[in-house]
Amino acid sequence: MKELTVAELNEVDSETFVDILGGIYETSPWVAERASEARPFDSVDEIQETMKRVVQNATREKKLELLRAHPDLGERTEMTDASKKEQASAGLDQLSEEQYEAFQRLNEQYREKFGFPFIMAVKNESTEVIREAMERRVEQSNSAEFQTAIEEVHTIARFRLEELLTS
Repeated sequence: MKELTVAELNEVDSETFVDILGGIYETSPWVAERASEARPFDSVDEIQETMKRVVQNATREKKLELLRAHPDLGERTEMTDASKKEQASAGLDQLSEEQYEAFQRLNEQYREKFGFPFIMAVKNESTEVIREAMERRVEQSNSAEFQTAIEEVHTIARFRLEELLTS
């Protein structure tokens, strides 16, 4: 899809708005649906802040649903095109069997402790940095890690918006 301007996005109907921005927050079009009501937007920053506020104002259950929509890092299963691209930029699509198994063990340990997958904005990060973050973050408290994961989701959304839209 070609980059859109914020002005062009403001002009589309609500259904098209959600079609365009529904994947900014991983398979959670409800964020775009609620954000569309705040149009018109003046900038990509304003769209991002509005979408962030939608998530912040959601119930804990809805936030947990959002976190659970994300794939495990290094996973070799179906995921959105955006997730595939982001994970590939970090080399997670080229893990050796040993690295893959290590990521799987960490993913399992993390998911067992927190009830959602490890989430990190991995775009252009190294597999080593990601693995170290997983090892460090699995030691956090549930409340601290929930907040960290939500912040990472916002960072991922920012990257996706910047790739899709121009001011």
